[in-house]
Amino acid sequence: MNRENSLLKAAWLIAFVTVISKFIGFLRDVCIANYYGAGLISDAYFYAYQIPSLAIILMGGVGGPFHSATVSVFAKLINPDEKMPSEKVNKLFNSFLTITFIFFLIFSIVIFIFSEQILGFIIHSSNTELVNIASLHLRIMTPVILIGGIIGIYYGLLITYRYFLLPNISPVLMSLSIIIIIAFTKGDKFGISLAVATTIGAFLQFLLQLPAVRKLGYRIKPNFDFKNNIELKNLVELVFPAALSSTIGQIYVYVDMFFASQLKEGAWTAIGYANRVFQFPVGILVTAFLVPLFPIFSRLVGEKKYDEIKYYFNKGVGLLNFVAIPIMFGIIMLASDAVQLIFQRGEFDSQDTYMVSQALIFLSLAIIPYVFRDSITRIYYSFNDSKTPFFIAFSSIILKYILNALFIEKLGIAAITLSTSLVTLFNAFILGCIMHKKINLEYKHYFINLIKMLVAAILAFSIVLVIYKHWYINSGNWLMLAFRTFGIFTLFMIVYIIFASAFKTEYVGELIERIKNYIKRKVIR
Repeated sequence: MNRENSLLKAAWLIAFVTVISKFIGFLRDVCIANYYGAGLISDAYFYAYQIPSLAIILMGGVGGPFHSATVSVFAKLINPDEKMPSEKVNKLFNSFLTITFIFFLIFSIVIFIFSEQILGFIIHSSNTELVNIASLHLRIMTPVILIGGIIGIYYGLLITYRYFLLPNISPVLMSLSIIIIIAFTKGDKFGISLAVATTIGAFLQFLLQLPAVRKLGYRIKPNFDFKNNIELKNLVELVFPAALSSTIGQIYVYVDMFFASQLKEGAWTAIGYANRVFQFPVGILVTAFLVPLFPIFSRLVGEKKYDEIKYYFNKGVGLLNFVAIPIMFGIIMLASDAVQLIFQRGEFDSQDTYMVSQALIFLSLAIIPYVFRDSITRIYYSFNDSKTPFFIAFSSIILKYILNALFIEKLGIAAITLSTSLVTLFNAFILGCIMHKKINLEYKHYFINLIKMLVAAILAFSIVLVIYKHWYINSGNWLMLAFRTFGIFTLFMIVYIIFASAFKTEYVGELIERIKNYIKRKVIR
């Protein structure tokens, strides 16, 4: 019970700081959309940013392979309550840091030298201006690649010591850098300020983590003790396939970039904005629950308490689904209004709104498999198994390409996000089947609750949709648009909870009970 209460407190803290981070990220995207719309410059920046983002978000971010490997190995070696790490742990930390720095240094040099050739290959377009501007952006952002993995190690170490705040709030620095710099330059012709601001923001993230790591007692200095180091070998064996898996995930993105470049100008920017809107609620949910849950999984695996793993998995994924399902239906109903409300101003027009909302609706179908896939992947990592997720991700590249090719002509931009949802479902299904052979996670319990929640959401959607269609507003009235968007979603949530409660969905009763207890404590005080 103490562990569960601690988990929930950590989840609330992470959710709070992630909301702040995502909100600032939204302001960043609104600022970029205002000055650049969805056109040549924004496409060039977002095409170029995919490679640095591989390092600093996918590999080095919270949940990335460097973060996950650090948590998985160090959680078994240290006691978070100890004031100072042992000499052995300190040396392991520095060895891992050194080998990571060397790898990313080589990677960044190669990217800098061959940036034009790389982007020319990825962007399937005869627009040489687009390739040239994107190449310039990529060269400016090359230093972001260098520090990506290092930030990931810092994140993992801090989270192992239950320092949840810094790793989840530091991405705000990049968003703030972009907002301040492009507002100051007022959107320069080639978007150079975007690339410069991104690089500055990445270095600020690194500098913010450094004092906290040193305060834990870790002396940061190069250590080339790579031979006969069992713990380092375990780290590398975890990181390498997991990094390849992240790279495979990025190959999905490159496949999407290839097809998006065949569509109208601004298509790739629209997909990027749709993904950011999608990640705002879903990223908060997944990060809030899985970041504190992952160290628990790792310790339970070390203690061979598999029944507890089953309990926390079903509990965590069930709660995530309970909130994720109404978000999915809310996006389907309100995508156009939400995108208009967030982005449509300045250079971002109604046609841009249409492109983003179409991409967002089909992307929302990925929410349930996304939650399941990311949750069960943490169990694989807890067993020091990052190879299985890698091979499954690798096997679905061809599927991603085929689905894009099949849908692109009829659905246009929506084809790319629909294929993403279907591939996510495929990966979640295969991961779940393989894990079932290792641990019986009692999927029957999971699916019973999932079906109850889906039926409750469908009934609520049918009722609220009628009200939505009869609630006419003047599209130019921003205040009324905001009122209708939030009002309809709030009404949908109320009706959804009523139906879910009527079906005796497990998590509704617990949620209501916790709210009652919270109110009682406040009244007593």
